[in-house]
Amino acid sequence: RSTKRMARMAAWVLAILLASCAFALATFDKEFDVTWGDGRGKILNNGQLLTLGLDKISGSGFQSKHEYLFGKIDMQLKLVPGNSAGTVTAYYLSSQGPTHDEIDFEFLGNVTGEPYTLHTNVFTQGQGQREQQFRLWFDPTNDFHTYSILWNPKHIIFMVDDMPIRDYKNLEGKGIAFPKNQPMRLYSSLWNADDWATQGGRVKTDWSHAPFSASYRGFKADACVVTAGGRPRCGASVGTEVAPGTGAAGEWYNQELDLTRQQRMRWVQRNYMIYNYCTDPKRVAKGVPAECSM
Repeated sequence: RSTKRMARMAAWVLAILLASCAFALATFDKEFDVTWGDGRGKILNNGQLLTLGLDKISGSGFQSKHEYLFGKIDMQLKLVPGNSAGTVTAYYLSSQGPTHDEIDFEFLGNVTGEPYTLHTNVFTQGQGQREQQFRLWFDPTNDFHTYSILWNPKHIIFMVDDMPIRDYKNLEGKGIAFPKNQPMRLYSSLWNADDWATQGGRVKTDWSHAPFSASYRGFKADACVVTAGGRPRCGASVGTEVAPGTGAAGEWYNQELDLTRQQRMRWVQRNYMIYNYCTDPKRVAKGVPAECSM
């Protein structure tokens, strides 16, 4: 009898754990609004999947209902397959206005068989031009992969499948601006940029392959969410049924790369980085930004 009772107890605990896991990922209809595209952006599978479409008439896009002031944002993306030349899938945090802050992932398409370019950038007070570009070590069109932004008061860390690829550090003490005061929404869009996206604009979008489609799932934000009163509330993952807790931020708030993860990032940068604004000869000739020499 005691064995049966223990088995029932174990099953009950497992059911609670599974239910908690089910709540850990937000649904797109609760967390996002499709803001443009005239029906080309779709929320499917009971809010678990979002797709964006692009044809010759229009692309499409969505934005988060919430604004965040620091957080760890995860999204699984599967990019436009086949001949994606000329297309850009953008996934980024941004505030508004002429002195906006922004943290960018952009995926630049290519002709069939040629690799995507992963483009990253950081804007502070309306100033960008901090581009680093990478190839990926897998085909991002075959399956979903997780692209993450960790933004806390000391670091902006870009990650792919939990592999750090870039760490933009807070160097305010050296007079370099860092995004820390402006709340940002999460945005994504699929659009035509064939004037620059693929091989410098030499390869144009082949509309015979349209409509193009990118897919999203597995959104999660452990973040400080800006409330109606304008104050950030830090705590549980947004968009879940989990209780918000004590209002304290999670481990991400003070997280930085340990030695092992720094080494992994350097490995990615050595093997897969194809452009760095700090080493661009045209930029160097005009004087590199101050953070490049630190």
